[in-house]
Amino acid sequence: MTTYLIAFNDEWVPDLTLEELRARGKAGRAVIEEMTTAGVFVFSDGGLDASTVVCSVDASSGSPVFTDGPYVETKEHLGGFAVVDVPDDAEARYWAGRIAVAVGWPQEVHRFPTFAQLMSGTRSQGST
Repeated sequence: MTTYLIAFNDEWVPDLTLEELRARGKAGRAVIEEMTTAGVFVFSDGGLDASTVVCSVDASSGSPVFTDGPYVETKEHLGGFAVVDVPDDAEARYWAGRIAVAVGWPQEVHRFPTFAQLMSGTRSQGST
């Protein structure tokens, strides 16, 4: 099995009323329930925004410097994500597609190499 991140940037979310946003969230949670039932769900958070930030850390000086709030110089930032553990790229794409349809905005899929691949210097290409 391979671990994948399915994520979206907050800027991809269209302007929605609170009622519309709640409906999309409910639809997204239903897909997460399907993932859980299928045994592929690892972890998710669909509500990342300025209210969830604990701090930012910058180590460009050689030592960590902690500041309050996000350190985002552009308006793009992670809006939410799900982590799944599935056999291949095709199944990761399937779940990303289910989420995209449920919430109504784009998703990205990223493959994480296994620990063994990291240690050997190789990365899984999965099946596309």
